[in-house]
Amino acid sequence: MSINEVFMPALSSTMTEGKIVSWVKSPGDKVEKGETVVVVESDKADMDVETFYEGYLAHIIVQAGETAPVGAAIAYIAETEAEIAAAQSLANAGSNAAPPTLAPVPVAVGAVAAPVTASQNGSNHQSSRVVISPRARKLAKELKVDLNILKGSGPYGRIVAEDVEIASGKIKPVIYTAPIAPPVAAPTPVAAPVPVLAPVVTNAGSGEVVPFTTLQNAVVRGMVASLSVPVFRVSYTITTDGLDKLYKQVKSKGVTMTALLAKAVAVTLKKHPILNASYSDQGMVNHPNINISVAVAMDDGGLITPVLQNADTFDIYSLSRNWKSLVDRARTKQLQPAEYNSGTFTLSNLGMFGVDTFDAILPPGQGSILAIGASRPQLVATPDGLFGVRQQMQVTITCDHRIIYGAHAAAFLQDLAKLIETNPQSLTL
Repeated sequence: MSINEVFMPALSSTMTEGKIVSWVKSPGDKVEKGETVVVVESDKADMDVETFYEGYLAHIIVQAGETAPVGAAIAYIAETEAEIAAAQSLANAGSNAAPPTLAPVPVAVGAVAAPVTASQNGSNHQSSRVVISPRARKLAKELKVDLNILKGSGPYGRIVAEDVEIASGKIKPVIYTAPIAPPVAAPTPVAAPVPVLAPVVTNAGSGEVVPFTTLQNAVVRGMVASLSVPVFRVSYTITTDGLDKLYKQVKSKGVTMTALLAKAVAVTLKKHPILNASYSDQGMVNHPNINISVAVAMDDGGLITPVLQNADTFDIYSLSRNWKSLVDRARTKQLQPAEYNSGTFTLSNLGMFGVDTFDAILPPGQGSILAIGASRPQLVATPDGLFGVRQQMQVTITCDHRIIYGAHAAAFLQDLAKLIETNPQSLTL
């Protein structure tokens, strides 16, 4: 008898548990290799989970709407139709023992490698499987790189596009390690999984306790982790008359203010790469690409940061189209992990809500975040000694003080202001 388990995959490096959105297959259905069997909600996206084996979905352990830890069994797949009843009996009996032949069923999830989990009997014949992201496979073909000689740097050894680019000599290798808080004398907050509470109405009449969504839990973990990072903030006033005029000219062509600001920041970061860097225990990580994350509030609670990758290399028209696509897919939870967790610098624009000035919390794994306030008419002294009205906005940058200093942040803001105030037309080039 051969009965396999389907395990809850890790859809991102920070994921500790997943929620079953829906089962595409029902018990008894035939399952083909590479076919989607279930949709799982990770920290910030809904992902299709595919099997690598064919058989029959014999029993569902975790129903739609329920959650399970990463690596936990969520279903049984029988190799033959005759074994479906045996698998169902095993599940109904609660089976404390492993089935006669119980092996994990690997899953493919978009461009993310699922963890290869050891089976209950200790065997794991899939541990040597090389997982390659679709983009890496495409690049390898274009750049003529032999994937068999590469060692993946992605989660669980996945070969990613950057590995291929480094092997081809297209980019220089950089040391990347997830930022970890330095040791301190006193205990520091640790980003631990936040338990999901069941709705409860207390006797004291304090109201209903609403459990966090998976997305909200991810935000909580990130914000708690950020408390261990020493940061500083620098504010700057930028005159936006030229930028506002440019926006009016290109708005009808589908250009968004978000694209203009992202482009301006990306161009300025090329002159100040330290603001695009991040901290690791091994030293400062100089990222080869300028990937601008932009904070977006979700309708059902939580926060997500779609990423405009290589924002310095695209024109504002392409950036605007990319941004619209990212936001549309973010609101329907269809983003791939690389589209929301690959940022190297973040923008948070509450100015669109009329907020004058605010401080933004530094995202984990990044060195800087720029908070953008509303552009408002202000009475100012002009260079000729008279008074005039100018549109101005307040921006505040939050930086990781372990790698970035005040002078770095001030120089970056000065050049950003110069670009926006004196040469905004260059953003259309």
